[in-house]
Amino acid sequence: MQPITQYAKSGNVHIAYQTFGAGPINVVMVPGFVSNVENYWEQPDFARFLRRLSSYARVVTFDKRGTGGSDRVTELPGLDVRMDDLRAVMDAAGMGQAALLGISEGAPLSVLFAATYPERCRALALYGSFSRFSYWFPSDEALANFFGYVEKAWGTGGSLQRFAPSRANDAAFQQWWGRNERLGASPAAVTALMRMNSQIDISGILPAVRVPTLVLHRTEDQVVDVAGGRDVAAHIPGAKLVEFSGTDHIFYVGDGSEKIADAIEEFFTGAPARIEADRVLSTVLFTDIVGSTEKAASLGDQRWRNLLDDHHTTIRRVLARFRGREVKTTGDGFLATFDGPARGVRCACTIADEIKLLGIDVRAGLHTGECEVIGEDVGGIAVHIGARVAALAGPSEVLVSSTVKDLVAGSGLRFSDRGIQSLKGIPGEWRIFAAER
Repeated sequence: MQPITQYAKSGNVHIAYQTFGAGPINVVMVPGFVSNVENYWEQPDFARFLRRLSSYARVVTFDKRGTGGSDRVTELPGLDVRMDDLRAVMDAAGMGQAALLGISEGAPLSVLFAATYPERCRALALYGSFSRFSYWFPSDEALANFFGYVEKAWGTGGSLQRFAPSRANDAAFQQWWGRNERLGASPAAVTALMRMNSQIDISGILPAVRVPTLVLHRTEDQVVDVAGGRDVAAHIPGAKLVEFSGTDHIFYVGDGSEKIADAIEEFFTGAPARIEADRVLSTVLFTDIVGSTEKAASLGDQRWRNLLDDHHTTIRRVLARFRGREVKTTGDGFLATFDGPARGVRCACTIADEIKLLGIDVRAGLHTGECEVIGEDVGGIAVHIGARVAALAGPSEVLVSSTVKDLVAGSGLRFSDRGIQSLKGIPGEWRIFAAER
């Protein structure tokens, strides 16, 4: 009998998930771009893999918002919102920590989660992974061809020719795969999802992953080029890359499928390395009052102190609304961190708008990177970059690094390009963007 589907609440959205197995470790399988947890069990090869996983672990599978049994949404989210969904599922299942198995498009989400919450990620296994969308669809023409398939043939299972060439002549498998397409997402949802996916670029955060990582890939994968897996493994510190022969993207069928399952079991059941929880991926926000010296001189000490009190109260209220963590005040500015970059950008825009009502302007800058946790403070190059980005901003302006822009793809946030900039004391050149509102 298959497990009962339950629902975790993530904000106002219900996320469908299943829990099964009673092994000594927790494993969360993060699915590819569309899924349906109930349909998994209808395919014998997939069900066999899941039963094997449950023989040594307590397992959670889930459908990302907008797909499968989870709530349909008006707009598909970016990676940071989906990271909230993953966390909500783990909380609902009572998993304080788990090993993550990121499949295909689920890999970038798993990487972001592992870098942001290293204390909640025991280990990270990635199959058919990539850091940039171009490893999946290398050209606009290839993506357009896929959209053509979605429009004309979604639900027929015809995409099996690429996802599992070894089963291309298996009528029963194609029938199940077509059902998986239909139950995974509607054609319109698939198109919207792939447009969001086309903006994925997590290459800048790969070095921030500090948990044991295994990268698995087939050398002739017809969906995601093996170069994508090699790139991921090359840039995650200490990651182990294991390649298998074969053309199938679907991991539980084809040549080597048993060896892939063997590698996952051996990796997950081994003793985990020590997690360096003193370094985490965070989005850093700096704010600063524009022209504060002149304003203080024109107001006088008492009125200026009163204005600063109002400024601080407003920023703390907005930070609480967007789940930001105040690190410290810097005279007439704030340093705060966020576990999701889109929330950080929206918070900064709200701060700039609300502070303006006080008769003053703030500038704000954001960057996402690996931060040292030093007690209640944070340090490291990411913090310095955030400060330098903020220094470039004008009155009521919110500037972000290209890393932030890449990570909020699909969030609905819009930016204008401010070009290549040199950041004082920071090596190299940096492309900067202004948040539009």
